[in-house]
Amino acid sequence: MKTWAIVLIIVAVVIIGLMILLYFLGKKAQKKQAEQQEMLDAHKQTCSMLIIDKKRMKLRDAGLPQMVIDQTPKAFRGSKVPVVKAKIGPQIMTLICDEKIFDSVPVKKEVKAEVSGIYIVGVKGLHGKSSAPQETKKKGWFKRAVEAAQEKAGAKPLK
Repeated sequence: MKTWAIVLIIVAVVIIGLMILLYFLGKKAQKKQAEQQEMLDAHKQTCSMLIIDKKRMKLRDAGLPQMVIDQTPKAFRGSKVPVVKAKIGPQIMTLICDEKIFDSVPVKKEVKAEVSGIYIVGVKGLHGKSSAPQETKKKGWFKRAVEAAQEKAGAKPLK
């Protein structure tokens, strides 16, 4: 056998081994995440709160209790997390928000939120209204020019 064929076989075996390893690690991570989600759902409570401020900031700069920072793996302490500062009753608290709902959390509004510990799982507007901010995407100059040309030609504008 030629040396390039041997090298090719070794590389193929290593790549297949890595793919198998990643498959099992991914399955293990999925199972762990499902358990954590189940625990969050079991412990969530609904409470009314006034959202004061929200932003993405580093975990150690967020003003969270030291116990929370100590329990976080060292690799993630410098990463940015969605943080919400809210007034719950007479207390002002710093909470971590779920990444999926962070954009729909309204600022300077009172909302009913589903909270599990210091983690906001879900947000609804007060009295059941959805208060997700409606953001209109700005059109670029090319789209505006195409629409203007279509209007002049009498064609139906594209969306």
